[in-house]
Amino acid sequence: MNKEIIIVDDHQLFTHSLQILVNSFEGFEVSRTFKNGEELVHYFNENKTPSDLILLDMRMPIMNGLETMAWLKQNLPEQKVLALTVDQEDEHIIKMLRLGCRGYLLKDIDPEMFEHALNSTINTGYFTNKTISDAMSHEERKKNYHALTGREMEFLTHACSEKTYKEVAKDMNLSPKTVENYRESLFSKLQVRSRVGLVMFAIKEEIFKV
Repeated sequence: MNKEIIIVDDHQLFTHSLQILVNSFEGFEVSRTFKNGEELVHYFNENKTPSDLILLDMRMPIMNGLETMAWLKQNLPEQKVLALTVDQEDEHIIKMLRLGCRGYLLKDIDPEMFEHALNSTINTGYFTNKTISDAMSHEERKKNYHALTGREMEFLTHACSEKTYKEVAKDMNLSPKTVENYRESLFSKLQVRSRVGLVMFAIKEEIFKV
């Protein structure tokens, strides 16, 4: 049986092209498309059965990606969602992950990587662009995580919030340079390259719960 995919995106031409692409992947089928989150909510209010995966745009009229993700977290927390968008704002990415989004893709993603993202999310529950390297270094990251200092753990918790690094520095009563040093130290120890990577690691290891 094919995995059922729902697309939520207000750009109809993109949605049509995406539907053709997804349907070309073995074992996948787009079951429904919606132009905004409100249409998706109406559907789920009538039919509470989750789909295998939702591909969710961020910038939509009436009910955008963040609002839709918040509703899903409240009403269908088991529903797997991948953001598929042009929005690259760190703040929005972190908010989506905190709301339970399983991964964040940009619309210029390579089709082969996109297919891999679908499979990874459905089979493992999450997708990052460093899936293979993360798997190879998982044990080392866990060892390094247990070796983090109290202040590094405090910084990691702050990194999972919506605060800017400047605000984190103020809350931790540190200089922005010291906070930058904590950030680079965690990047190295946990083998991630971005704040999003820190949040994904924290979610996977249940350091931070969505």
